[in-house]
Amino acid sequence: MTQPASALDRELAVEQAHVDLVYAQLAKAAASARRAANAGRAIYTSDRGTWAREEDGTAMFERDAFAFQAAKRLATLDAEHEGLVFGRLDLSDGDIRYIGRIGVRDEEYEPLVIDWRARAAEPFYRATPTDPMDVTRRRVLRCRNDRVIGIEDDLLDAAEAGDLVIIGEGALMAALQRARGPHMRDIVATIQAEQDEAIRADAHGVTVISGGPGTGKTVVALHRAAYLLYSNRRRFERGGILVVGPSSLFMNYIERVLPSLGEDSVTLRSIGAVASDVLGFSADRNDDATAATIKGSLRMAPLLKRLVDLPLVDAGPEGARLLLTVKGEPVGLDADQLRRIRDEVLARHKVNRAREHAERALLAALTAQVPDELELDADAIEDLITASAQWRMFVNAWWPALSPTEVLRRLDDPAVTRQVGVGLLDDAEQQVLSTSFAQQTWSVADIALLDELAYLLGPIPAEPDAEDPVFIEGGEVAELVTTADRLSRQVVDDPDEDAHDEFAHLLIDEAQDITPMQWRMLRRRGAHASWTIVGDPAQSSWPDVAESEQALAELIGHAPSRRFRLSVNYRSPAEVFALAARVVERAYPDADLPEAVRSTGVEPLLLATDAVAATVHEQARRLLADLPGSVGVIAPPSRLAAVTDALAGLDADRLVVVSPLQAKGLEYDGVIVVAPDDIVAESPGGVRVLYVALTRPTQRLVTVDPTPAGGDWRESLRWPATG
Repeated sequence: MTQPASALDRELAVEQAHVDLVYAQLAKAAASARRAANAGRAIYTSDRGTWAREEDGTAMFERDAFAFQAAKRLATLDAEHEGLVFGRLDLSDGDIRYIGRIGVRDEEYEPLVIDWRARAAEPFYRATPTDPMDVTRRRVLRCRNDRVIGIEDDLLDAAEAGDLVIIGEGALMAALQRARGPHMRDIVATIQAEQDEAIRADAHGVTVISGGPGTGKTVVALHRAAYLLYSNRRRFERGGILVVGPSSLFMNYIERVLPSLGEDSVTLRSIGAVASDVLGFSADRNDDATAATIKGSLRMAPLLKRLVDLPLVDAGPEGARLLLTVKGEPVGLDADQLRRIRDEVLARHKVNRAREHAERALLAALTAQVPDELELDADAIEDLITASAQWRMFVNAWWPALSPTEVLRRLDDPAVTRQVGVGLLDDAEQQVLSTSFAQQTWSVADIALLDELAYLLGPIPAEPDAEDPVFIEGGEVAELVTTADRLSRQVVDDPDEDAHDEFAHLLIDEAQDITPMQWRMLRRRGAHASWTIVGDPAQSSWPDVAESEQALAELIGHAPSRRFRLSVNYRSPAEVFALAARVVERAYPDADLPEAVRSTGVEPLLLATDAVAATVHEQARRLLADLPGSVGVIAPPSRLAAVTDALAGLDADRLVVVSPLQAKGLEYDGVIVVAPDDIVAESPGGVRVLYVALTRPTQRLVTVDPTPAGGDWRESLRWPATG
């Protein structure tokens, strides 16, 4: 005998029928887009193998544009959207709206799914029992691919409920209990009202989103990027959106969020990769705390200007000299004259653009010294000078084309560092700076310095290009560049233009860690952009919080701006966050502490032992056995190698060993924090960086002190809690 279907089974069947209808319509739309793409390719065809007539250009342009638009639509429709339909609104007037990742309409152009960014979808995120916004029931659908596997309902207006079925215990809390994996998930189905307000804020000027650990700042910012593209696609898709995060590990963690929301036209770069457009490479290595602080300081700006102005020629005790003869008559310039000429040229031109101007100034000064008795005109004198070996050797050494890397490497010479650092850095700082460049690889902090040098030097002059051939030799093309390609990338026709990309919007995550020199680097890529700035000063790894706040104030200037504070910690269990809050409050009493809304009933485990390696291994093994998701082991840089070795043989797919700075923005189900006092000592931000490490877990926290007596950081736990 067939058992009667439960209320849940009946509701699942109803929602599955609608989801099936959506996917069927989506398949029809994808087939239509493929036909459009094929039609675009057929607009222009030719059997010509070597050349094309001018009149064919219009047809080729139309083909490219048509194919580009068709391909974009097809890519959107073909994207794998887990949970394409995730929400339903039952309105008081009887209307029903389904909410999803992209909008889908039927043949009569009636909406089957409303894009989550559309105004009609706002009540899904903002309606509350006190202000239901005409919503009676809000339903969240949990799907696996195209199958509905769960339902969670919120009853917002009981007076209008009638016979509506209410199922589940709340979508948000259910989502928070899910195990964490190697990639950040979107929160499009569970966005809360204060988060939605920040996501949909005005696009102009500067939007600042602040909040403590676990408040969802990062994922809110990413949803804001998707919203901006939806609401003003022409501006932000053509101009581009740049998302900047603290590390490549972090960028890998968030890379799937925007594609899952139907957007893949956003550029993601770690702070160490921002200048890859100019430099051609990026960096992940972090300097030690002292070197990182020096390199991030604004004092480096005038120091680098001095370095650029310093000739490569070995000046010696009396400075460089240029000596040669013209028809047996000696002419020359001493160090003071050369220095004066160099300063005058560099006052008007960048180094790599100024070689010709410098040569003209040298020739003018030398020509004036040639005696009139030789009866040579100026052109003849210049020909004699420039033909000499002494001239060529001197000019090539005195004014070569310079790359940012070779200029910055000069600072590994203590004598050069002393010369350009006088009055800016003390002796100890000069020594630290010079020693830091003994490393073979560039650091994250170096990237901003190299970008500053690229700006000061200008691009290296390229060899004149050979004239493009009229005919295509062999009738083959190695790379097809369509009109759409050229429209979608930044093409610099003027070789004197700076090579850095510019964007219409910059979204800066973990902004509290951005150094003043890095802000200068970012501003070059957003001179005319709007900005979204996301951060929490209490988690700053930059020691001078006031300097960071000043840099942000200068960025905002007189531009329109707005601030949003996220007040709820969804990540950390209350037991974990209570400990972390005690730690940071002692050092930073003004810390913005959110409210932790979950409790696991499990207090943090504080261990102290001489056997660090064995203890970390055992605790990691236990967490992997007890928790279904990821486990992070956070250790100071000096202990990373030893900790990694100690964990060999455990589940490498779920276990991650990172430094505190690498852990920025990440989260794990269980976390082991190794040697908290060493984390404080080895990080520029001190206790604030330890606070970051302590707030990474979603379920369990373990700390391991390397001495049986415990660490000094525990003193803060003896302080009374505030509030």
